[in-house]
Amino acid sequence: MRIEPFRMERLQSTYENYVEYNLSESGVQPMRARDLLPQDGGADPFLSAELGYIQSNGTEELRDRIAAFYGGAARDNVLLSNGGSEANYTAFWSLLERDDRVAFMMPNYLQTWGLSRAFGSAADVFRLVPRREGDSMRWALDVESLHKAVTRKTRVILVTNPNNPTGGILSEAEMEEIVRAARRSGAFIVADEIYRGAEVSGVITPSFWGRHDRVLITSGLSKAFGLPGLRIGWIVGPAPLIKRMWSHRDYTTIAPGTLSDYLARLALEPRRRETIFARTRGIIRANLSVIEAWLRARPDVFTYVPPLAGAILLARYALPLGSVPLIETLRVEKSVLVVPGDQVGAPRHIRIGFGSEAGYLRRGLARIDETIADLLKERRGSRRSPPAAARRPARSASS
Repeated sequence: MRIEPFRMERLQSTYENYVEYNLSESGVQPMRARDLLPQDGGADPFLSAELGYIQSNGTEELRDRIAAFYGGAARDNVLLSNGGSEANYTAFWSLLERDDRVAFMMPNYLQTWGLSRAFGSAADVFRLVPRREGDSMRWALDVESLHKAVTRKTRVILVTNPNNPTGGILSEAEMEEIVRAARRSGAFIVADEIYRGAEVSGVITPSFWGRHDRVLITSGLSKAFGLPGLRIGWIVGPAPLIKRMWSHRDYTTIAPGTLSDYLARLALEPRRRETIFARTRGIIRANLSVIEAWLRARPDVFTYVPPLAGAILLARYALPLGSVPLIETLRVEKSVLVVPGDQVGAPRHIRIGFGSEAGYLRRGLARIDETIADLLKERRGSRRSPPAAARRPARSASS
């Protein structure tokens, strides 16, 4: 099997620790272990834990707590993974055969785009599009493109909800449209719900779980929970399929980390989970006002649809560079890293992460301002300068 480069992750993995301002991050300021551990000696069981293998599909207590986040699920519906990325990998590896096709939501985090084309035969795009509803804009499902993308050969419909990179949330009617498409074609819905719990409004996003008998949910602790370093992810699905996927994981990482499983159990205790979500939403609300003010002050450069969830914003820009060379200019000249829209299926856009400390965010945006000013100056200069042929003196008849 050949798999194409995952360009966005190659960019981040290569450079995110070598820039002064990493605004490519898609989560909030991470929590610390001490934020989860009880005080006054309560950390002793954690520090005394034997560092051997644990139950390889996740401890029963952790799977119970994950199942409680999805109405009607039980521990046998849950498989632990090392991060949401392994959850996605395991799901696509288990479901797809060589001739299968995937109906793929765009814009998106393109890990599963590469997996679709490696394990299956092709990925067919359906889109979220900016749409005005009343006085506001939102990222809405293009139903016509969904109908074109889902055929009798479609094995998987890939949905990311809340969406990365737009921060859009599907309406109930849009979710039901996707379910109807899955039923007509016999496809599985794989719903990446890793941003569920990171809503600006504070209202939890409805899950695809329970809407169709062929649904897999992938998620983890990296985004809404602010715990990416634990590398805890999960798949929720029909128990017989989850059991089969568990055997696939015998070939990958085998088991989650013992200490990660322990801390995940603390994070997913229902009251603690809601406290963590409140922290995440507080960071998002505070910093969203910062980045929106910055964008609104530059209407000649940026247009955007406000995100409804997550600490990322997708902005369209009007500058004389494609998104990849623009991001390279920012990285090399200003030591700022953001994600080029070309790497999330949205050319002429950039994805900016705003989940960091507010002062850090402002300083990073100020560096982007410097590059914008340089590019606008170049553009104005090129408009004033006449073409080279017009500046060249005419030859005399004798020359």
